[in-house]
Amino acid sequence: MTTENIQLPNKAFPATQGEINLSEISTDWLIIYFYPKDSTPGCTTQAVGFSCLKDQFDAINTTIIGISRDSVKAHQNFTEKQALTIDLISDKEEELCQLFDVIKEKNMYGKKVMGIERSTFIFHKGQLVKSYRKVKAAGHAEQVLEDLKALQSA
Repeated sequence: MTTENIQLPNKAFPATQGEINLSEISTDWLIIYFYPKDSTPGCTTQAVGFSCLKDQFDAINTTIIGISRDSVKAHQNFTEKQALTIDLISDKEEELCQLFDVIKEKNMYGKKVMGIERSTFIFHKGQLVKSYRKVKAAGHAEQVLEDLKALQSA
């Protein structure tokens, strides 16, 4: 499967603010980012980064949604603790993770485990226009905002 041709599923997924159907997002631009686990250092850096810039993303007609395999309850706790302003989808069944091909073999303390590879995708009116794999959390939200502005002015 090539990531260049990902179709947003027409299905509601459980999220921090109820349910979200990715194919029904009303903004022209959609940023979906996958991260390994709530309340871990890198994931917190990334979520807080996107939350801090949410007003700037809103100003350019962009929705940001984070996705991990954590439960909605874990997402809500993470959101409260970090004062996040973005929605988080719970993908316990790994449906979106499989669609976006983000489950990869990782090496954790010498053991091989399957986990989410930090990845971000930018959609314009339902079409994937840019993807990032093996993302480093620090500074990523700023990079995405910069790239998005460049895409919009192109």
